Amino acid sequence: MVEVNGGAVVAPPVSGLWRLADEMDPSEDRLTSVDSEYLRRLHQHDLRENQCTSMVFKHIKAPVNLVWSLVRRFDQPEKYKPFISRCVVQNGNLEIGSVREVNVKSGLPATTSTERLEKLDDNQRLLSVKIVGGDHRLKNYSSILTVHPEIIDGQPGTLVVESFAVDIPDGNTDDETCFFVKALLKCNLKSLADVSERLVSKEMAP
Repeated sequence: MVEVNGGAVVAPPVSGLWRLADEMDPSEDRLTSVDSEYLRRLHQHDLRENQCTSMVFKHIKAPVNLVWSLVRRFDQPEKYKPFISRCVVQNGNLEIGSVREVNVKSGLPATTSTERLEKLDDNQRLLSVKIVGGDHRLKNYSSILTVHPEIIDGQPGTLVVESFAVDIPDGNTDDETCFFVKALLKCNLKSLADVSERLVSKEMAP
């Protein structure tokens, strides 16, 4: 049973659900602009044994439709993910169950990743991807990314939330694994913000 306490989502420790309250910075008031119970429903991860889960978020000074247009392109993650050099969708189809082969740039402990599109919902602006193979340490990794409209400095903006679940590698702790994955996701979302805000600047240029 998940309880809502003072606007923060709190799940019992044994549930294996991602907990928004655990990740919120108390000084980050703008995160509460999106209903926490709604986020909980979108970002549930049922953990298996020896898995960890967490999330990251990013405020972007760009309209939600622009940000979503980049995020939803399962076939073109390299448009904003800085660690991807090449992406090929098997059979050329883009639908639920489609699989992409991703080449990872040098400098990371990985070379390739095989990823399956689990869900793409334009109404909820939700993208879910699962890693099903490749040369890396992220075993049984799955992610859920959602984008939400908000107002930033009086202008249309976007809140991006990305949660994940992944196996804890032998020799690593829960905290070490989450720290590593969150660092990668934060880089991706910073790049997403840079690309989105650059496009806004171009549109506004005389």
